Amino acid sequence: MNRTQLAAFLDYTVLKPEATAADVRALCEHAAELSVFAVCVSPSRVQVARDVLAPGIGLATVCGFPSGAHESVVKAAEAARSIAQGATEVDMVVNLGLVKDGDLAAVQDDIAAVQQAVGGAGDGSALLKVIIESAALTDEEITACCRAAEAAGAAFVKTSTGFHPTGGASVHAVEVMAAAVGGRLGIKASGGIADARQAQALIAAGATRLGVSKAAAILDGLPA
Repeated sequence: MNRTQLAAFLDYTVLKPEATAADVRALCEHAAELSVFAVCVSPSRVQVARDVLAPGIGLATVCGFPSGAHESVVKAAEAARSIAQGATEVDMVVNLGLVKDGDLAAVQDDIAAVQQAVGGAGDGSALLKVIIESAALTDEEITACCRAAEAAGAAFVKTSTGFHPTGGASVHAVEVMAAAVGGRLGIKASGGIADARQAQALIAAGATRLGVSKAAAILDGLPA
């Protein structure tokens, strides 16, 4: 895989709480230089990114981040506001407590509430990714979350926030997710991706998008 091909998989991300407006602007400028697929910023920084982001680069944000333990109505309102401000994608965090309770009907309802907000807030072009925090789940729970996300109408399932102490993306988790969604949903791997070898291993396992904070380091050394 060459530099251009791998860049097309990347959501270049800055979600650290202390990120300034200047940090977000710099990310967007760098994103244009690297020709990544999208940037991903906190909801309070969506307008900053929108105002400087180059045409053709997607604008993702997060919802219910990072715990996922928010009320569905709050997640839905946050997502709708982000879309109204210019976000084209929303990465919501699943309610892990409900997953651990085994209440997958409630998990599906939570996702569906945000999906309805995302689908109803714009022109239909916005999409929803569901962060399942795979490192904190069993394979069976990963599969169940993926099925709930699909049933609720989400476009993607995503491994991790990158903030959970259990860790980030793994090849095994992506393989389990790929088996569960069977190509019907996209798969975003995120959390701890540090180099091109790791990135390409995740893609080989089934990832169709990668969330990264070190885009340049991942792309450096690849052929143009």
